[in-house]
Amino acid sequence: MRALSWDGYRNVRDLGGLPSPLSPTGTTLHGRVARGPRREWLTATGRADALRWGVRTVVDLRNADEHGPRPGDPEVAALAWDGVTVVHAPTEDPEHEEFDAVCGPILDSPEYWRHNVRLLPGHVHRALAAVADAEPGVLVHCSAGRDRTGMVVALVLAHAGVLPEDVAADWAASVRAMAGGGHRPEDRQSTWDAEQVETFLAGSVPVVADVVGDVARVLDDVGLDDAHRERLRAQLVGRPTGGRGSGHVAAGRVVRSTHAP
Repeated sequence: MRALSWDGYRNVRDLGGLPSPLSPTGTTLHGRVARGPRREWLTATGRADALRWGVRTVVDLRNADEHGPRPGDPEVAALAWDGVTVVHAPTEDPEHEEFDAVCGPILDSPEYWRHNVRLLPGHVHRALAAVADAEPGVLVHCSAGRDRTGMVVALVLAHAGVLPEDVAADWAASVRAMAGGGHRPEDRQSTWDAEQVETFLAGSVPVVADVVGDVARVLDDVGLDDAHRERLRAQLVGRPTGGRGSGHVAAGRVVRSTHAP
């Protein structure tokens, strides 16, 4: 059961249950890392659902101006989410001129992923390190849970031994989940029908598979050290020899209060 049912929250999945030769169980572990869209969509019941699943840390990949509730969000979106640590680790820099010029037109496509790694390796490093350093029970999210989340989760899954075609299928599931929902008028995919989605996926799924097929090089390019790589893999396949580190998140801006909304 990879699909999760958290009230008010679409496009949320457990990263467990995917085949991996690196896992002693033969599959990635359930209850360790989940992916989703902006957490402000969660209702009070949805927050309770997430806590029952085991959310302890949120790794928020959005830019600062995207944080917080919007009109139409449940009232609880503006309230504290007790017991949850939030780590802000944006993968983008809207003030980076080359990033904006190169990636801006293709931010809803995996075509931008390699550019993101090339232009902002430190940002991708911080996001991966935040996932690695959290205790199990991690929710990774951006706005739609499709593009930035798609990139980070794809790298996490591939590093855990999940085959490129399975990683790409997981990404495609988020495209299908979010298309046609009208969640953001500025998101062209929010108006797509099924035919448009499948046409897009036909060209984009191979791009995802190509990027994650060379995941070790990507991690080299962003400068992820061996200790973080070990912990990142352990999130989905089990503890490394010698156990986990302290769990201290040294990268990204961390909200340590248990009252983070």
